[in-house]
Amino acid sequence: MKLVVIVGTIRTNRQSLKEAKWVVKAASAMDDVDTKLIDLADYPLPFFSEPMSPRYNPERKIEPAVQKWLDAVKDQDAYVFVTPEYNHSIPGVLKNAIDYLTTELVHKPSTIVSHGTVGGARATMHLKEILSESRSVVIPYQVAFIGMSEGLDDEGNLKPELAANPYGPNAALKSALDELKWYSDALAAARNQQAD
Repeated sequence: MKLVVIVGTIRTNRQSLKEAKWVVKAASAMDDVDTKLIDLADYPLPFFSEPMSPRYNPERKIEPAVQKWLDAVKDQDAYVFVTPEYNHSIPGVLKNAIDYLTTELVHKPSTIVSHGTVGGARATMHLKEILSESRSVVIPYQVAFIGMSEGLDDEGNLKPELAANPYGPNAALKSALDELKWYSDALAAARNQQAD
């Protein structure tokens, strides 16, 4: 499985980057998983202003900065979106990045790892709807990490007392990643069969 972990905020002093590092470490320890981190701070995109939805625009003219973003996500098998909760929703920069996508996520699984008030659960609910419109298969498992800012260090290491809890954040993340891998394998086989 080629997995990409996307950091969905570019705010100064953001906490999402250490949560994304935590996800990358866990995913990289799995068998047959090639993990890549994508930080939206490295993909400065203009506000989406194309004349129509990219999905319905066969004569689309793609700016170089946008093409770089599309190229980074298109050949992956599965996606983890790491997002904080801003005003009961996702950051505008993440919504803007998704608005540029057309076929990149189609028939591919995704999940969400969130943080913030109530673990970022309201951001997760909004993002699930957005991703389903992109025709991504949003798996049933997500991770809403309450107290993430204090629970992880800057390198994405869980505090020992949290790591020792067999029902804590690591267990929730393992369940989500295992489920993502199952969906990724099944959907990759289906896409390959459809291509034959």
